[in-house]
Amino acid sequence: MIIAVASGKGGTGKTTVAVNLAISLENVQLLDCDVEEPNSNLFLNLKLERVGDASIPVPVIDPEKCTHCGICSKICEYNAIASIPGKTMVFRELCHGCGLCQMACPEGAISEEEEVIGVIEKGSNNIEFLRGLLNIGETMSTPLIKKLKERVDKEKTVILDVPPGAACPVIEALSGVDYCILVTEPTPFGLYDLKIAVELCRDMKIPFGVIINRDNIGNHETREFCNQENIPILLRIPQDRRIAELYSNGIPFVNEMPEWKERFREIFEIIKNEKL
Repeated sequence: MIIAVASGKGGTGKTTVAVNLAISLENVQLLDCDVEEPNSNLFLNLKLERVGDASIPVPVIDPEKCTHCGICSKICEYNAIASIPGKTMVFRELCHGCGLCQMACPEGAISEEEEVIGVIEKGSNNIEFLRGLLNIGETMSTPLIKKLKERVDKEKTVILDVPPGAACPVIEALSGVDYCILVTEPTPFGLYDLKIAVELCRDMKIPFGVIINRDNIGNHETREFCNQENIPILLRIPQDRRIAELYSNGIPFVNEMPEWKERFREIFEIIKNEKL
């Protein structure tokens, strides 16, 4: 079973939930798909080794063959190629690696070369952990997430720490999962972004439930919304000083508060029963 842990916005406790859930279960694989800022290992403290990388094909213009006809520039949806009299320029940071420009060039003046955009690292103790790490300055995180997910072990319970928001990287991370846990907080901003994440899960036809983190810091509107929409609230984590202290020291709170480990196991059983 593949369970994604997502949120409509950053800072809600998504990584906290993903890590503590993974530690609470057996035969687990945890993938940190938040490749722009992977921080799950801050809580696991594993020694990581590079096990692969991800790349995209970017166009290379042959000036001897190019007639600067402008076809490649016109068809590029991402404005990664500009053609002016006497010169055709490639903006590599905008390229999505689709290869259309190479296919469309009437002179065969465009070839492709692979550009590494990030690496995949791995470590393990009681769980198998992998993460993607996007290279500094790169903007195309989706190919790295896709490459990372190729390492999913379907013989294990797989937990995905998904990027925040609802853009392309999130859609790529959620693609093919069995269930999504949406982590939110009881604030107006938290509720606004939760509604966006809910619509995304519904559009992608992914079963989902909600965990409310820092449950006692705000209002009751988030709970009311979930009740109105028949969205299961899987767990409510309070704003607890002990949990906050453990978090600030990079310690998963289920390791020091074993009663919470049992609660995360109960969540897993609820999800399993829903999928049966």
